[in-house]
Amino acid sequence: MAIEDDDRPRKKISHEIGQDLSLLSVEELTERIALLKSEIVRLEEAATKKRASRDAANSVFKS
Repeated sequence: MAIEDDDRPRKKISHEIGQDLSLLSVEELTERIALLKSEIVRLEEAATKKRASRDAANSVFKS
């Protein structure tokens, strides 16, 4: 009995900076764009939290 494509687990999408994009389909490129946009949001949120912690610490030591 052959395993159908829908039954196979999907490979986790990953992206390597500078990777050759010529072999990817439009759908794969769109998925990677969405992945990278969500990662940018996550990184910006982490930076905001770290900035707030640093600013709070700085205000304690400046007093």
